[in-house]
Amino acid sequence: MTARDDILAAIQRGLTHGSEGALPRRTDAQISAEAAALLADPDQIRPVPAGPDPVSAFIAKCANPALGVTLDRVAGWDALPAAVTAYLDAQGLERRVALSGDARLDALPPAGIETHLGTAPDEAAAISVALWAVAETGSVVIHSAPDQPILAAMLPRHWLVVVEESRILPFLDDYAALAAPAPRNAVLITGSS
Repeated sequence: MTARDDILAAIQRGLTHGSEGALPRRTDAQISAEAAALLADPDQIRPVPAGPDPVSAFIAKCANPALGVTLDRVAGWDALPAAVTAYLDAQGLERRVALSGDARLDALPPAGIETHLGTAPDEAAAISVALWAVAETGSVVIHSAPDQPILAAMLPRHWLVVVEESRILPFLDDYAALAAPAPRNAVLITGSS
C-alpha cells in the first residue's frame, strides 16, 4: 500500500466506524436534509454582530488594532478628496495615488491629487472602490474588472478603499448570496495586506 492508500483507508474507517463503532451510512437525501436543517434558521448560527447595524459593526471590526486599519467616515463622494489629502499628508506621502478606473474617483485631480491608472510594484498609495464590505469580518470585497485591477490592493504600501455604506453587508453569507454568478476573481481583504 502507498501512503495515499493508507490515508484514504483511514478516512474511510473514520467515516464508517467513528469513535463509537459502526456509523450508519446515510443516503444523499438524508445528507441534503441535514444540511438544509442546519441552514433553516441562519440567525441561530450567525455570530453576534459587533454593532447595532452593519455600518457600526463594520467600523467596530475595523477598529481592531490587530488589523492595522485606519478608517475615516466621510459625508459622500464630494468629501472624498479632502479625506484622501488629509490621509496622504498625515502619512507624509506625496499627493499622488494610483487609481482603479472607477469614474467616481475623477474628483481627486481637481483637488490637487496627482493620479494615474495602473499600480507599480513600488507604489506608495493606491485607491479602489470596494464592491461590498462585510461587517461580520471587517472585510472589503473587490471583484476584478477592467476598471478594478486587483493589483491595486496588493502592491501599494498604502491602500485606500472607498466603501459606500449601502454596500456594507451584515454577514459573509449575505455576500455569498449576492456573488452569483461568481465573478472571475473576487478578493476579500481583512486588515492590512
